[in-house]
Amino acid sequence: MELSPDSIVYLEIAGFEISATLFFTVVVSLFLVIGSWLITRNLSSGTEISRRQNVLESVVSTIRNEIEQVTQEDAAPYLPFVGTLFLFILVSNVIGTIPRFESPTGSLSTTVALALIVFLAVPFFSIRRKGVRGYLENFIKPTPIMLPFNIISEISRTLALAIRLFGNMMSGRLLVAIMLSIVPVFVPVALHMLNLLIAVIQAYIFAILAMVYIATATRE
Repeated sequence: MELSPDSIVYLEIAGFEISATLFFTVVVSLFLVIGSWLITRNLSSGTEISRRQNVLESVVSTIRNEIEQVTQEDAAPYLPFVGTLFLFILVSNVIGTIPRFESPTGSLSTTVALALIVFLAVPFFSIRRKGVRGYLENFIKPTPIMLPFNIISEISRTLALAIRLFGNMMSGRLLVAIMLSIVPVFVPVALHMLNLLIAVIQAYIFAILAMVYIATATRE
């Protein structure tokens, strides 16, 4: 059993390897892009809306409400970023529960990349809201003595985001594989359902933590 999709190579072209991580990252991205286009191409503003539009509005409203609860302000500036982050991680996690599919978030390189995106998003939103000076002042609050500790905090929480998501997805995959080899079929089925629940929860936690970090940096 391969613990990471990085070690599964589907094709090699001129020394460039197309691993399961890269392949399914592209699959998830295309799924989200094409799915978004299909769902939003015929949106209606009337009282009669399609079932798919109703599902879309429910998802967007839920994400918007969660952001507003964290920030205590309008979610509009953060909705595209946090919503995309959540949906990408959610779909990436869920496809890993499908036989012969690999979850991109089962690779440390993917989770590190996602964490780095959040790391860069924090100063982006903070500078846009408070300016460069306002953002840099966050590092010397409540006293300049806290400067090195605040810098370390920024780096460590980025690493924590990456390792938390990677660890949970890898451990769930490993647990299911072990149980499949030693117990009857019904227990692994239950574990697959549990793994699916964990996949959803981990996407939610990652997105919420990202929003907490952004909200902390942008708060006046």
